[in-house]
Amino acid sequence: MNGVFDQLTLSKEEKNQGDELLTQEKDIDETQGEINEAATPHGAVAQQYTLKQIKEVSQQLIKHGLIESAAKPGLYQAALTHNTKIKDILEPFNLDIKIDDIRGLIFVVVANHVTEEDDELWSHPLVRRQRLNMEQSLLIAILRQRFVTHELDAGVGDNSAVIHIDEILPELNAYLGDLGSETREDKRLRNLLEQLKAYGVVTDINEHEQITIRPLIAHIANPENLTNLLIAIKRKANKIPEETSS
Repeated sequence: MNGVFDQLTLSKEEKNQGDELLTQEKDIDETQGEINEAATPHGAVAQQYTLKQIKEVSQQLIKHGLIESAAKPGLYQAALTHNTKIKDILEPFNLDIKIDDIRGLIFVVVANHVTEEDDELWSHPLVRRQRLNMEQSLLIAILRQRFVTHELDAGVGDNSAVIHIDEILPELNAYLGDLGSETREDKRLRNLLEQLKAYGVVTDINEHEQITIRPLIAHIANPENLTNLLIAIKRKANKIPEETSS
């Protein structure tokens, strides 16, 4: 047993030699690092880092369509700093970015997009235009009203518009009608929220049955159109009489 132990244990002299070798290697590495740093201009290093930031921001925007300062503060700041270069990268694809610095949001839009009157002219090789159905549009209108109310209370730029899904359900049912089952009504709402999550206007439902309304909802639709939608649905449900001419 002692023989095995002796074989596995370095002598004091061998250990000292090993320490000297490690010290020499460390000195060589540090010297080589200084040589490399001296050989590479600091401007080149900074430029490489800048190009990396621009690449990461562009990839994020193309993949997800937006960057929020609350979620990715580093990328958001880089996007602000290099927004001109990022616009240049997106320009050949007929894309552009919009900056909402008050709400801490940068999102991609189609450059020179057509109006609703020229809807038949819509064409983009990378962006497919998806129309929201009536239920999705209704829920966006409800959520946007809640978001506006939150900003009036907390101030524009406060992105903590948290709401419990039970607060949305009665209002949604008032427009769409009851399904005769709380379980079915709850499932309908959850399905709609899951669909809207893909548009970047709400977060996942958390463990407290809450969602956060994301700031993109302030830009996704014209408030006047959403108000008209709610009025039209109420009228369809015979909740508001048609205006009569005198």
